[in-house]
Amino acid sequence: MSLFGDGLDAAVQKAFTRPAPKSAGAQMRYLVKQLKGTKTVAQMLRISQRTVERYVKDQIKKPRPDLASRLEREVKARWQPQIRARARQKAATTGGIVIDTQARIGYTAPIGSTDEDRLRHLTVALPPQYAARLFEAQEQGAADQRLQEIAAEALKEVYFQDRGRRAGQLEDVRFTDIQHLEFGL
Repeated sequence: MSLFGDGLDAAVQKAFTRPAPKSAGAQMRYLVKQLKGTKTVAQMLRISQRTVERYVKDQIKKPRPDLASRLEREVKARWQPQIRARARQKAATTGGIVIDTQARIGYTAPIGSTDEDRLRHLTVALPPQYAARLFEAQEQGAADQRLQEIAAEALKEVYFQDRGRRAGQLEDVRFTDIQHLEFGL
């Protein structure tokens, strides 16, 4: 499970103008239409082609839990691609992204400062360049650790250093023990 990747996807999904299909039959029909055939859908979901055809005809209505989660994930990944791209573009160029987190955050600083990690709850608006970096790294398939590093760097600049107005000697921000993480566009 990718905490940062899933959080970014959830933020983008809030921009959808219509809800994704809910029933298994509607989800299966959508995937068949998008992938242009039942065979490719069957291979992607690791089920038989005949099972896909039964879902399309509503002969089977309730998938087993593991198939239901795969089905929902694949539909949401393909749902409204133009709106998804527009939301990412807006966040990366003008809007920025908001991060709401409760985590253990600390930093490396000169001697004499209180740099111990402590549990903090932060809601911080990050500038567009960090939204662009997060989305770009996610599209390139970066690991959750890399996304966490980008978010920590953004928190260092925006929250701790107040965009260069304070804590100039701050070297590194540690962002660990994440209890809650949510992004907003």
